Amino acid sequence: MSKTKGNVVDPIDTLDEYGADSLRYSLVTGVTPGQDIPLNMEKIAANRQFANKLWNCCKFVTDNALKGADEAELAELGVTGPIGQAGFDTLSLPERFIVSKCHTLVASVTEDIEKYQLGAAGSKIYEFLWDQFADWYIEISKTRLYEGAGGGGEQEAKAARRVLVYILDTSLRLLHPYMPYVTEQLWHHIPRAPKKDDQAAHALMLADWPQMDDASPLVTSDEAVSSFETLQALTRSIRNARAEYNVEPGKRISATVVASGVLRDEIAAEIKSLVALAKLDPDQTFCFVTGSDEAKAAISAEDAVQLVIQDGVVAYLPLSGLIDPEKERLRLERQKEKLSKEIVKLAGRLESKGFADKAPPAVVEKARGELSELEDQASKIEASLAALP
Repeated sequence: MSKTKGNVVDPIDTLDEYGADSLRYSLVTGVTPGQDIPLNMEKIAANRQFANKLWNCCKFVTDNALKGADEAELAELGVTGPIGQAGFDTLSLPERFIVSKCHTLVASVTEDIEKYQLGAAGSKIYEFLWDQFADWYIEISKTRLYEGAGGGGEQEAKAARRVLVYILDTSLRLLHPYMPYVTEQLWHHIPRAPKKDDQAAHALMLADWPQMDDASPLVTSDEAVSSFETLQALTRSIRNARAEYNVEPGKRISATVVASGVLRDEIAAEIKSLVALAKLDPDQTFCFVTGSDEAKAAISAEDAVQLVIQDGVVAYLPLSGLIDPEKERLRLERQKEKLSKEIVKLAGRLESKGFADKAPPAVVEKARGELSELEDQASKIEASLAALP
């Protein structure tokens, strides 16, 4: 910034428009040792959206998830310390995954802050809250909390409420040095354990940092993280297939997953989560053991799309459930006709002596590349038409 250039950013104006926490977080996470801070309003605006996302996460927990909890349960939900091994082992796969990621985050952020790597620590909290907690676990928690979403009973709902409060409480403590105002405000809306020090009980600023004890490190499970990442990859593959075949957003489709060993058991136990995340038909979604008769039937189906997730995990989506063959044929034929016209037009242009001889070589080469790309698209459409039942 320079007064001579007239590009000075008035912090007061920025605070009025974006809020103090957004500016503070942008400045702290933008720090690269030994370099100037590249500051722009787009970054501050994006971090304001992060604060909004955090607010919405807290609103979901307080206004929705905790609505089914009685006073006795609410009194027990306050976080008094890390989840231990005994409690961790009773949790289902998504809960073990998010707690493992949270505990890993605590260790990583604490180490970064102790080394004054403040920007790296802040970015890790952002990525965890947005990519793992909000996008994945909150969505899966709905399958535990709501009967209409496949809720599995009161014990599952209680476990989900406990983990939601635990993750949110821990995340607010980690984020507080970066966004003190919004985290302080939100912390007062979630269940909190009473403290001996009355002042500490009423201020996040004075609350304990998520404790780490080298003698008894925070509980994590690499196996749970790996298994859940397979479930994530499976969900993304089905979503990509839906997009590729232009499946209507609200349409639920069938799916058969074939896997083996513990991984098959984990996926089968979380079929309702897969149904919710990938918009599958709950009555037509199955998970079979590799080599079983049911798995062999799924593999031998001729009209199924095969999705290889990883070694030993494959999903099969019946083509009849993905598309209406007649509608898809009409759509592809229209695309084919349009491409054919474009190919003829561009090929004629390239064959013209006036263009080939007079146009710059770079322009001619670009046109040839475009023609090759159009022909490749036409070839794929021909293959899709041939594959239709």
